[in-house]
Amino acid sequence: MSETPSTAAPVKRPAGRGRNLELPEHLKVYKGVWVFIEHDRGHVHSVSWELLGEARKLADKLGSTVGAVVLGGTDEPLEKFAAEAFTYGADKAYIVHDPVLAGYRNEPFTKGLTDLVNKYQPEILLLGATSMGRDLAGSVATTLLTGLTADCTELNIDPTSRALAATRPTFGGSLLCTIMTLAYRPQMATVRPRVLAMPQPQANRTGEIVQDTLGMVESQIVTKLLDFIADASNDKINLPYADVIVSGGKGLKNPENFKLVFELARVLGGEVGATRPCVQAGWVQADRQVGQTGKTVRPKLYIAAGISGAIQHRVGMEASDVIVAINTDPNAPIFDFAHYGIVGNALQVLPALTQAFAEHLSRHKKLAA
Repeated sequence: MSETPSTAAPVKRPAGRGRNLELPEHLKVYKGVWVFIEHDRGHVHSVSWELLGEARKLADKLGSTVGAVVLGGTDEPLEKFAAEAFTYGADKAYIVHDPVLAGYRNEPFTKGLTDLVNKYQPEILLLGATSMGRDLAGSVATTLLTGLTADCTELNIDPTSRALAATRPTFGGSLLCTIMTLAYRPQMATVRPRVLAMPQPQANRTGEIVQDTLGMVESQIVTKLLDFIADASNDKINLPYADVIVSGGKGLKNPENFKLVFELARVLGGEVGATRPCVQAGWVQADRQVGQTGKTVRPKLYIAAGISGAIQHRVGMEASDVIVAINTDPNAPIFDFAHYGIVGNALQVLPALTQAFAEHLSRHKKLAA
């Protein structure tokens, strides 16, 4: 792993000296780890709870507190979201109710979040790497003139500088790079859903609610929210939340052989995933891609058929509870992190697994009857 400063907020290096780890005096007042709570249509995105669990660990290492930021319209149940945030590790919730915050738009949300940061001065700000989170994080970091590390796979605290050490794949996923924003605050990072483990909620945990205001009117906002049209296909493929995933790679030789992956997934009641080369070749649709430029998944069982295990794919699935790899090459990188390995031809192993599981399920149903 290499360590480089954030390109958005470069670390100043005085001539003749090494990296200066001393934080400027005026930034030492920044304390606490904040998480932006993303919600829509009355529901909080699960990535917010995942981030709160990680924020709790970071704050404990720093000896500081965890804050949850909840922005929304006057009729939205923000206090309810805050109460839930407390159960996942937050100590304080910063709430802003305003009519212009009903439905996400970049301008009012950027103002709301940057105003809160400038007023209460957290040292770390985390957002989900979702469509909303990515859009908001970039504009907030630009407004605050600080660094932002996107699509992180790991967050930690550097013991020397006490800075946020944010790790992400780089060079097309061939390397992992740990980035630290040393001379700017807050330190910002986004993390994709399912990269971090979901923490266990503590039902009796409570915290402090801080109400604040936005100070913005509708006429100041260029973008207008006219209507909400749901994505008609958003429920068809839901890889990030599948319990079982069977994925195929170029080791399957041709797109026709992908039917073997689909057959096993159907028997197991799971979803079908694929590597980037398979998607780029047009073998399967893009929504099935697992990896740094695709979906991050965390299933109970992940079966990788004909997949070498390049880091670009690995970062998207290595958090799976159980990984079963099928590959003809015993030296394939995927065997280095798979829990179980089958050295063999996936075109022969997949049908055998499908038949075995189908027979097992059939016997189980007969016994249950």
